[in-house]
Amino acid sequence: MAEYDTISKHLIQTYPDDFIRFTLGRADIEVLEVLETEQPTVESRRADSLILVRIEGEDALIHCEFQTADSTDTPMSHRMAGYIGRAIERYGLPIFSFVIYLRPGAGRRDKGYYIQELPGHEVLVKYKVIRLSEIDGQAIIEGGHPGLLPFAPLMKPPSGVSADAWLRQCLQATEALPLDASTKVDMMAGMAILGGISYELSTVRRIISQEGFMDAIMRESSFAQYLTQQGIDRGIEQGIEQGIEQGIEQGIEQGIEQGIEQGIEQGIEQGIEQGIEQGIEQGIEQGIEQGIEQGMRRGREQGIEQGLERGIRESTIEDILDVLEVRFDADAPGQFAGRIRAIDDLQQLKQLLRAAVQVDNLDAFQHALDAEA
Repeated sequence: MAEYDTISKHLIQTYPDDFIRFTLGRADIEVLEVLETEQPTVESRRADSLILVRIEGEDALIHCEFQTADSTDTPMSHRMAGYIGRAIERYGLPIFSFVIYLRPGAGRRDKGYYIQELPGHEVLVKYKVIRLSEIDGQAIIEGGHPGLLPFAPLMKPPSGVSADAWLRQCLQATEALPLDASTKVDMMAGMAILGGISYELSTVRRIISQEGFMDAIMRESSFAQYLTQQGIDRGIEQGIEQGIEQGIEQGIEQGIEQGIEQGIEQGIEQGIEQGIEQGIEQGIEQGIEQGIEQGMRRGREQGIEQGLERGIRESTIEDILDVLEVRFDADAPGQFAGRIRAIDDLQQLKQLLRAAVQVDNLDAFQHALDAEA
């Protein structure tokens, strides 16, 4: 999913030293630059992360790909061969490549190489495969590399530690980091979202709430705000598309009716000079053309406006229900969904969203909802 890619890329670009130590297993590497990963091809493909480093006095590239599940449309070995070949072509440097599989069970069939065995045209491209479910999570927590902590819940917990207890331990380790509060909140938000790969979302929310971190994540995390805004943007985009489609259809119908009416009037006037019968026929034709054109223009304008408002309204409603579920109770959205969806006024919905984030309990939210009714 897009949010997993977003968080993974942000972390590796923010903490490149941590990931290089993790992938190469050594600390004597100097990070020079996180490179732009857009690679010019006929079909534009973007590698997840490409970092310019210096190893024992020589420049090299570190390339990491994050995979939630196995690559199906194109085998991972083919994709990696393409990424590696294009990076070598562009930069002319040796490259260390890795595929990091996030979901348990993913990547088991990935052998870590692409091979072509045509006589005289042999090709061999190798890369390393890392499956997080096989990594010792406790070693990551104790290693002092904060950029890796959001991935820890996806790793192997210590023997005898349950999945729920492991997630709590990861959250507590993040809270104990010697970093500023906003950075730790962002890391917890990243951990919560990535944790959804291995855990039920309701479990993640419950544990974060019990640990007392949920309010801070919802209010202060740039990750959470970014993903919320993405949801709003998608709602607006869908609303505009639906609105344009409906608006054009309505506009054409209205335009044809108006066009026929205007055409008959114009035709009668022209008919005085050219003949009533011929004038009416031409007037109707011209009127229909003008009416369709005017109707489509009017419909598109109305559709965009209606779609924009509809998209924002629907997205705000879903945000209210999500916040209620996350902060209070999995059954909370069901208690209020009908009344909230019946509200048409966008400003009232925005007030309710603020209330959902700020109130201390469901009774307080009920009072806010009654006040807006």
